[in-house]
Amino acid sequence: MTWLRPINLALGVLTVLAPMAHVLELPNKFSLDGNLWLGVQQHLYRGWGPFLGGPTEIGALATSLILAYVRRRSSAVLWPTLIASTGYACMIVAFSFLNLPVNAAVASWTSTTLPSDWATYRVRWEAGHAIAGLLALISLAALVWTYAKETRSP
Repeated sequence: MTWLRPINLALGVLTVLAPMAHVLELPNKFSLDGNLWLGVQQHLYRGWGPFLGGPTEIGALATSLILAYVRRRSSAVLWPTLIASTGYACMIVAFSFLNLPVNAAVASWTSTTLPSDWATYRVRWEAGHAIAGLLALISLAALVWTYAKETRSP
């Protein structure tokens, strides 16, 4: 299963990209007014989730779980792999509870139907991506550590 390690690492790197991009743009997004924020949400991010976010998170989780099974006899590499797997699973849970409901609500809004509490939706959406970014970084660090440990071992 050594061929799966680089695929797992590549998926781990890709999984970090989207949420960390959101974290980096967060200060600027908090300065947007409601209509501009709505326009960004409805047009700029269209297609990213199904193209990059979802497939890479699910792929990273699946390959990490397979590697955890393969590594089950070596606790030195099993535990970091389980940490990564847990991180990817929690990313999907965070998206489901924080981002997905906001995405569903925002999809039906217009500049005239923007609710007065739209900023709470923005905070929830950004928090979901910040949590995902942190989990993705922790998961990737665990995978890199495990990969380095395995490639140094005889």
